[in-house]
Amino acid sequence: MKNTDGGQLYTIEGFAAALIMLITAYLVVNATSIYTAGDTHISDMQLEALGTDALKMMGTPMNSTESVNGNSTLRTIIETSDSDTFREQFLELVNITGTGSRQDIQFTASYTCRNTSPAANNAMETIPISYSRNITGGEHTVRATKWMIMDETTVPPICGSPSESYRAVLVEVLLWRD
Repeated sequence: MKNTDGGQLYTIEGFAAALIMLITAYLVVNATSIYTAGDTHISDMQLEALGTDALKMMGTPMNSTESVNGNSTLRTIIETSDSDTFREQFLELVNITGTGSRQDIQFTASYTCRNTSPAANNAMETIPISYSRNITGGEHTVRATKWMIMDETTVPPICGSPSESYRAVLVEVLLWRD
C-alpha cells in the first residue's frame, strides 16, 4: 500500500515558510527606520525662531516718529501693562502661515527685572504680561527672549529705584503647539 500523506506535508511546510518570510520581512522593515536625536529638535528650533522673530518685530519701532522716541509696540505694552494688545499682536505674528491653515501656537509671556530697592535686596522680579492658555504641565515648551532697555520714568516701579536712568528688562515667552 502506498502512503499519500506527502502532499499534506509539503502544504504545511509551504505555509510555515511563507509565515516565517512574512515575519522576517516585517521585522526588517520596522528595524530599518533610523530616528536620530537631531530630528526631534527641528520643530523646537523652528518654534523658537518664530517666537524670537515675533518679539523682534514687536520690539522694533514701526515708523520714524517711534524710532526717535525709542518707542515700540513691545515697549508700550510693558509700560502700560496692556495684556490684550500683547496677546492679539503676538498670536497674529506667530500664527501666520500664508495661504495655509493657522497654526495652533499657545504662549505665556512675562518680563523680568531687578528690584533695586533696599527692602528687596536686589531680588529678581517676574511680572506676567499675557498668556493665551495656562500651562498644565504636559506641554513641551520652548523659550523666546528679548532684552529691552527701558527709561526710568516708564518702567513700573517694581523694576528699580528712581536713581537709575535706564533699566534692562528681559521679556520671556514660553511657546508650545497644541
